[in-house]
Amino acid sequence: MSLWIVSTVGLLVAYLLGSIPTAFLAGKLLKNIDIREHGSKSVGATNALRVLGKWPGLAVLLIDLLKGAVAIIFVRWLFAWSGALPSTETSTEMASEVWLPWIVCLAGLAALLGHSRSIWLKFAGGKSAATGLGILLAISWPVGLSAAAVFGLVLAVSRIVSLSSILAALTAGTLVFGLEHSLPYQLLVGAGCLYVIVRHRSNIQRLASGTEPRIGQSAQ
Repeated sequence: MSLWIVSTVGLLVAYLLGSIPTAFLAGKLLKNIDIREHGSKSVGATNALRVLGKWPGLAVLLIDLLKGAVAIIFVRWLFAWSGALPSTETSTEMASEVWLPWIVCLAGLAALLGHSRSIWLKFAGGKSAATGLGILLAISWPVGLSAAAVFGLVLAVSRIVSLSSILAALTAGTLVFGLEHSLPYQLLVGAGCLYVIVRHRSNIQRLASGTEPRIGQSAQ
C-alpha cells in the first residue's frame, strides 16, 4: 500500500476523530439544547461542566482527551498494519524510523484542528486543551502527565480552567524541548501548545482584566 495513501487515511481519520463535537452532542442528548447558546457558548468540557453539570462535564473531558490519544494510536496502528502488507512500497523499518514520527506529528495537529474547527459545527469548535493532553499522553506520557499535574495543581489553587490550560501547555512545550524527544515531536508539541494558547486569547484578556470566571461562576 502506498505511503501516501496510508498517510492521507491516517490524517483524515485523525481530523474526524478530533472533530467529534462531544459537548455539543452531550447538550443535545441530555437537555436537548445547543450548548453554543449557553454559558460561555464554547463547545468544550468547561462549558459542559458549567451548563450540564459535573458528571457530563467530566465525561466530555475524558472523551475529548481520548479523541487525541486514539488519533495517535490509530496512525501508529495503521502504519504497522500497512507495513505488514506484501504490496507495501515502504518497509516497516523505514516507516517507523523516518516517516512515522512526522505523520504522527501531522496527525496530532489534524486532531487539534478537528476539535477547534469541526466539520460538524461549520468549522467552529473548542479550544483543544483536553484533546491536546490526549495527544501528549499518547506520544510522551511523562510530558503528558507533567502537563496534567500542572493543570490539576493550578486548577485546585485558582479554580480557573483557562489559566490551568495555558500553564499546562507552557509546561508541555518546555519539557518536550528539555527532554530527549525527536524533532517531529518537538515541533508537534511546540506548535500544539502555541495553538492552544492562541485559542485562549480571549481568556488571556479576561485574566489580565480580572474578569475571567472561576469554576462555579457564570460566564459573562
